[in-house]
Amino acid sequence: MVTTPAPAPALYDCAIAHVRTAPMRYVLRHRTYMWLIDPDRPPEPPHLLRPLARFEPRDHFTGDQSSIRAGLDAFLAGHGVDLDGGPVVMLAHARVFGYVFNPLTLYWCHGPDGTVRCVVAEVHNTYGERHSYLLSPDASGTAEVGKEFYVSPFFPVDGHYRMRLPAPGERLDLTVHLEREGGRAFTATVRGTRHEARARTLLRLALRRPWSTLAVSVAIRLHGIRLYLRGLPVQPRPDHRQNPEKTT
Repeated sequence: MVTTPAPAPALYDCAIAHVRTAPMRYVLRHRTYMWLIDPDRPPEPPHLLRPLARFEPRDHFTGDQSSIRAGLDAFLAGHGVDLDGGPVVMLAHARVFGYVFNPLTLYWCHGPDGTVRCVVAEVHNTYGERHSYLLSPDASGTAEVGKEFYVSPFFPVDGHYRMRLPAPGERLDLTVHLEREGGRAFTATVRGTRHEARARTLLRLALRRPWSTLAVSVAIRLHGIRLYLRGLPVQPRPDHRQNPEKTT
């Protein structure tokens, strides 16, 4: 499939929904904003707005590479994939006032001719661990992969994900299903509208969604407490030894 990578940087004003269907139904909704960037050239807002948007290599993959793109290329090389210098667009939260939490970071990876060679889905949990999945989407942007990483304390590490991840355009429309024995247990959706990454747009979104990454992290934890108080059993957590989230 040949596409033209979406121009970056851009901002997406997003509505996120998590729908749990087993063993009980529970819905979480919140609003946030996300960045679409070129990891080779992360944006630098005007000096006074830089605390609202920082992108650092330590927040992705092993956290010890010289750049985010270097971390991505090292991950791909470990799976036998070479983009031959082709372009990548990355969807993620930025650090806001020194804090970042990225439940899901996505990388649409192209060859030099614009062919989509793969998508990388990098997942972070609230325990400071991270894991990346290499995906080969079909023409509709849909891919499946076995679950290998502990995310929710109420689901064990089993089943598989079915992800629909079409490349962002004027609209962002992403869906992730967790399929377990017995059926679909969880669905997450991200819907967003694209805006140019101008200083005034960033300031408007930051004022409307203050401390956006912290708010996402807090909301997930609060809803987890609510589920626990409703009697949902906590599943044992494997030891995923990865670099933790950091703040400055």
